[in-house]
Amino acid sequence: MSLKAWDFIQKTLYHAALQASGKLCLRRTHIPMIRSTSWTSVQFRSTHGTNSGSSSFSIRSHTCGELRSTHVGEVVTLCGWVQYQRHGMFVILRDYSGLTQVLIPEDESRIKLKKTFCELPLESVVKVKGKVKRRPAGQENKKAESLRMQYRYLDLRSSQMQYNLRLRSQIVMKIREYLTNIHGFVDVETPTLFKRTPGGAKEFLVPSREPGRFYCLPQSPQQFKQLLMVAGIDRYFQVARCYRDEGSKPDRQPEFTQVDIEMSFVNQAGIQALIEGLIQHFWPNELRSISTPFPIMTYEEAMSVFGVDKPDVRFGMQLVNISEVFSSIEVEFLRDIVHRPGGCVQAIRVPGGTRHLKNKDLESLKHLAKIHFNQTVNVVVLKDDGTWRSSIAKLLPDSAKQHLLQLTAAKPGDVLILASGLLQDVRSLLGKLRLQCVQLLEDKGMIVRDPSDFHFLWVVDFPLFLPKKEYPAELESAHHPFTAAHPEDLPLLLKEPHKVRSQHFDLVVNGCEVGGGSIRIHDASVQKFVLEKILKEDSSLLSHLLEALDSGAPPHGGIALGLDRLLSIIVGASSIRDVIAFPKSFRGHDLMSGAPDFISEDELRPYHVCVKWPVQEGKEKQELDLTKNSALDS
Repeated sequence: MSLKAWDFIQKTLYHAALQASGKLCLRRTHIPMIRSTSWTSVQFRSTHGTNSGSSSFSIRSHTCGELRSTHVGEVVTLCGWVQYQRHGMFVILRDYSGLTQVLIPEDESRIKLKKTFCELPLESVVKVKGKVKRRPAGQENKKAESLRMQYRYLDLRSSQMQYNLRLRSQIVMKIREYLTNIHGFVDVETPTLFKRTPGGAKEFLVPSREPGRFYCLPQSPQQFKQLLMVAGIDRYFQVARCYRDEGSKPDRQPEFTQVDIEMSFVNQAGIQALIEGLIQHFWPNELRSISTPFPIMTYEEAMSVFGVDKPDVRFGMQLVNISEVFSSIEVEFLRDIVHRPGGCVQAIRVPGGTRHLKNKDLESLKHLAKIHFNQTVNVVVLKDDGTWRSSIAKLLPDSAKQHLLQLTAAKPGDVLILASGLLQDVRSLLGKLRLQCVQLLEDKGMIVRDPSDFHFLWVVDFPLFLPKKEYPAELESAHHPFTAAHPEDLPLLLKEPHKVRSQHFDLVVNGCEVGGGSIRIHDASVQKFVLEKILKEDSSLLSHLLEALDSGAPPHGGIALGLDRLLSIIVGASSIRDVIAFPKSFRGHDLMSGAPDFISEDELRPYHVCVKWPVQEGKEKQELDLTKNSALDS
C-alpha cells in the first residue's frame, strides 16, 4: 500500500468514525510545528477511549476518553493535542486515553476565539474548558461502522477496541480459573459438524461429499453437554462457538460465543449460586461492585409489572391494572373490553412527562403502538394546574378520574399512557412503550438509568410450552425441548401441557438477557413423550440422546452465558460487534474478506450441490445484486 493510499484511508476512516461518535483513534504520521494555547467556553462531544488513569494532581478534570453520556451538562477541563480540524467547525482533541470533539463557537462575540481555533497547527498542545453536549440526533454517519469493519485490522488499533479485547481475554481466563481450579469442572471441546435436529433456531447447513447428506453447525452444544453428563464427566464447561442462521441484530451474530456449563446431581439454586460466584470472580475491579445473591422474579411477576420477561429494574414506570375504573362507567368501548374474557385496561405513568415529552413524542408513541402492535393507546397529560388534556377526559366522571389517579399514583406534571385489550397484548405493548419513554427522556438529557449501575436478577418459572404463532392450536417449546417441567406441574403434563411451568431460568442485567439455563429431562420415556405427543416431532432424529438417557442418566442441569452480550454491557458498547475481533455485519457478511463468496460449479460438483439462480441473467446479475446489497449492511 502506498503512503498516499494509507493517508487517504486514515483520513476517510477518521472522518467517518468521528461523525458517528465512533471509537477510532488513528495517528497521523506528519507532525507540523507545535504551539501551545488555551481558551474557554466551548462544547464537547466525546469519542470514548480507555480511562486507565485518573486526572488527580492535574490541571484537567477529565481525560479525553473518559467523557460519557453521564457527563452531559457538566463543565469539564481537558488537555491534549490537536489531532484534526474539520470544516472550521470542530477541533479533535487527543490525549493518551482517546478523543473528544470540540465545537468551535459560532456567535459573533467570539469571532476572535474562532479565528484562533481555525488557525491552530496540528499537534498543538492546548487546555480547553467547556460544557459537555450530546451529539444531536440524526447526525450519526450510518456508514461508519461498515467502514470500520471493512478495515478491521486498522480499527482494532483504537484504544477502546484494544481495551475491549484485552478485557475479554482477562475475563475468559478468570472464568477458566474459577470453574477448573476452584470447582473441578472439565473443559471439553464438542464437535462443530453435527446433524440437523428438531426445534430451536435455524441451523447452517454444510454439504458433505456423500450425495444428499449434510452436516449442521450446532446452534449450541446442548445435546453434547447432556451426553457428557450421561458419560459421567459430572462437571463440564466450554467457551463454545455457536451458529444460528438468523438475521443479525446489535446483540446477535450468526456466529457467537457462549460460556457453556453443565452439572450432574444439581438443582436450580445450585446452578444460580455457581453463576453468581463466577460473575463476582471475573467482575472488573474498575466497575461498581455487585452483590449476591441476585434477586429472583417469576415470569408472571416480570410480565405483570414490567411487560417483558427481561425487565430493566433501574427505573419505575411499572404497569398498573386500572380495569376496575372502567368496569361500570359509560365509556362503552373500554367497558366492553374489561368484561371480555382475558380483557383489561392498564397504564404506565411517566413522572414529570409534561415537562419533557412534546406532542410529537406522544404521537410517536401512538404510532409505534399502531404500527408494531396494531393497537390504539390513550394518552393523558396531567397539566400543572391539575386539568387533564386527553380525548377520554370528558368521558370520565370526576370520581373515575380520582380513582385512576389513586391507582397510578399520578400527580400534576405526569403523563399517563393507557392501553386496552387482551392481557398478553396489553402487557407486551406497554412493556415496549415503557422502554421507548425512557429512551425519549434520555435523548432529551435526563439521566433515568445509571449506566454505571448493574442490576442482575433471575427470572424463573417460565411456561414450558407456548402456542405456535402460525398454528395457535399447536405447541412449541418456550426454550428447548430438553427442559424439565416444574415438579408441582408434572400432573398437568398429560392433559394440560399449556399450563405447565418449566424449570428454566434466565439471567438478566439492565434489561438484557445474558444467560439462560434449566434443569433437563433425564428420563428417556418423558423426553420421548414430550417430543412425540406434545411437540409432534420425529423422535428418531434424537435417537442417540434417547438411548443415552435410557442407559442411566443422572439428574442434571446447566446454563449458557452469552459472553459477547455480557461483555458489551460491561464496557458500555452499543453492539456486541465492539467486543468481537472480527464480527459479521447486520446481514451476516464479512465486509473485510467479502464472505460469503461465490463458489464455481467445478468446486461445487464434489458436494453434489447445484445453484439454481433466481433470475435468468445469471451470475453477473447476482454479483451486481450482492454489490448493491452490501451497501445495506451499514
